[in-house]
Amino acid sequence: MTHEDYERRMDRAGRAAADAGLAGLIVTPGPDLVWLCGYRPPADTERLTALVIEPGRRSRLLVPVLEYPDAERSAGAPAMEVSGWTDGSEPYAEVAKWVDPQGRYGVSDGTWALHLLGLQRCLPGTAYTALTEALPMLRAVKDAHEVARLAAAGAAADATYEEILGVRFGGRREQEVAADLARLLTEHGHSQVDFTVVGSGPNGANPHHEAGERVIEEGDMVVLDFGGLKDGYGSDTSRTVHVGTPGAEERKVHDIVREAQQAAFEAVRPGVACQDIDRVARKVIKAAGYGEYFIHRTGHGIGVTTHEPPYLVEGEHLPLVPGMCFSIEPGIYLPGRFGVRIEDIVTCTESGGRRLNRTAREMAVVR
Repeated sequence: MTHEDYERRMDRAGRAAADAGLAGLIVTPGPDLVWLCGYRPPADTERLTALVIEPGRRSRLLVPVLEYPDAERSAGAPAMEVSGWTDGSEPYAEVAKWVDPQGRYGVSDGTWALHLLGLQRCLPGTAYTALTEALPMLRAVKDAHEVARLAAAGAAADATYEEILGVRFGGRREQEVAADLARLLTEHGHSQVDFTVVGSGPNGANPHHEAGERVIEEGDMVVLDFGGLKDGYGSDTSRTVHVGTPGAEERKVHDIVREAQQAAFEAVRPGVACQDIDRVARKVIKAAGYGEYFIHRTGHGIGVTTHEPPYLVEGEHLPLVPGMCFSIEPGIYLPGRFGVRIEDIVTCTESGGRRLNRTAREMAVVR
């Protein structure tokens, strides 16, 4: 990424803000800041860092003066004005010099209340709205560079899955298998591991079960859901395996989920509403008699974070656009018994969907 790339992103964001009736954007630390200007401040800093983007104007980044050298060296720095503020001064007053005192601004979803209240104190005539609510498509449509990064992250997750099939599951704790997943993701190039769900037996009926002390047994279904960041872009995949020979109902439920996932994938094409992909997957599962056991949305966007817009859920009317990347992950969860989930990352193209995960979706038998 060059500073010209970041400049184009900031210009695009400014135009999108104007189209949404906003005076501009105020972006604080988090994925939006990294995506827009390439600057990643120290984690969890309480000092104000704010990027101000307004249509037709050069973007401005305000940072604590002790972090100014790093900000000035960031990839996007040549495309914006970087200023520092010192401890003991009023940073919100500095931002106030840059913005319309009566304007309505989009702010990062994760902006600290401390900072938003500080801005409101210095700028009582301004109004604010969440960035995702105002500009849900800002990061949703990926360029070719981003799709390539997501494909590489997906390939690394696929390699992790292929290797995890060779480890022993039976007689080991869920935490041990989760540690294997984390190690393999790292070995295949992930710089950050965000989650390693290992839900065995009845724990698989909890979609976000955290791997625990339960010992995996012969006859268990095991839901595996894992991902993180590779070269700044996310992976997220799920497969459900069985320890030993599966029973008839386990095979049946797995086949239903696989059919639902395939049907939803085949429904992907430009112009289709996000909620319609959810409806397609849900229709298959409901027709098989398991509708009440599909208890979450069908998918979520992915990019510089593993969960971001768009969301494939009832009520989301946004249409699919070429370049959107998202998960398709229907599931069935039978309380006290087992769960099944199958998840791929998919990108919308001009002609339909393209999977960024290529591993087999049939049930794998492990030892």
